[in-house]
Amino acid sequence: MTDYTGSGPYCYANSLVMSLGAPAPSPSLVETLTGSPFGVQLLGGTVPLFDPYGWDPEIGLDDAVDLLGLRCDRTSGGSADEAMARLREACARGPVLVGPVDMGLLLYHPGTPWGPPGGGSPYDGNDHYVVALAADDGTVLLHDPHGHPYATLPVPEFLASWRADAVEYTAEPYVMRAGFERVRAVTEVAAVRAALPGAVAWLAGRTDRAVPAGTVAGAEALERLAAQVEAGMDGGPGGGDNSRLGAGARGLMEAFAVRVGARRLADAAVHVERAGLPAAAGVLREQARLVGAVQYPLVRGGGAAVAEVLRRLAPTYGRLRRELEAVA
Repeated sequence: MTDYTGSGPYCYANSLVMSLGAPAPSPSLVETLTGSPFGVQLLGGTVPLFDPYGWDPEIGLDDAVDLLGLRCDRTSGGSADEAMARLREACARGPVLVGPVDMGLLLYHPGTPWGPPGGGSPYDGNDHYVVALAADDGTVLLHDPHGHPYATLPVPEFLASWRADAVEYTAEPYVMRAGFERVRAVTEVAAVRAALPGAVAWLAGRTDRAVPAGTVAGAEALERLAAQVEAGMDGGPGGGDNSRLGAGARGLMEAFAVRVGARRLADAAVHVERAGLPAAAGVLREQARLVGAVQYPLVRGGGAAVAEVLRRLAPTYGRLRRELEAVA
């Protein structure tokens, strides 16, 4: 097998790596340690995401930082002036991981602002992470891992994005992480091994996480998604009973969810195999290939083919859980 190297929506993983400086772990290792590859969910019964039930990037970042033997100062809230004062002070000491931010309000991206959530773009209200390099009274200098090194934003526009009003999984504005330092030495293999109990818990379905009503996970999520695809995948609005794949969900899958899902699984396979778990790595590679196989028929309108792949994917999450339980 040839491991994947290339572009992809790894914003928080890439931002963490940039914030740490050299030597730093690979983004693929960070992504694996966040726990994101170990599950699939249909959020609210309508939004397909190839990450675990109840998972979000804030949980994942905290887990990855700890598993890597690091600590940092995480701050949030306060007024806009207080947040900018914190950011300027932190930037004077080094790069700052900023986010979640509202990607649609980062106005150096072509075509922004993308409009209110639900307006039709797959990026409406989308969360994102960036690295702040410097900040003064007028401008913030950023490395944006979505293809924009040394981007600049006027402070009022940056604050509007950083407030993250449209990011559903956080009620905290102005979240940032700075002052990263190592508190214990951890090898890559040890970090992956230490992450396995968490991976099993995500695959089993954690009950301590609040999720929108109607959210389902694992095989049930994929079976329901397959039924929605079969009921209609013409790009029109979904039915009132959530019986069809709505335009917003399809756009999200085409532009983001399938791409990041396949890459997460492919990267996790590499690191799980390096940790001495070839059987689990084999399941992850199978999952990566199946998720990747969704992209073509999804874009070209092949609903029956999409549904067939999703149903083949459904039982693999139970198999992965069993493989990891045996060694966690």
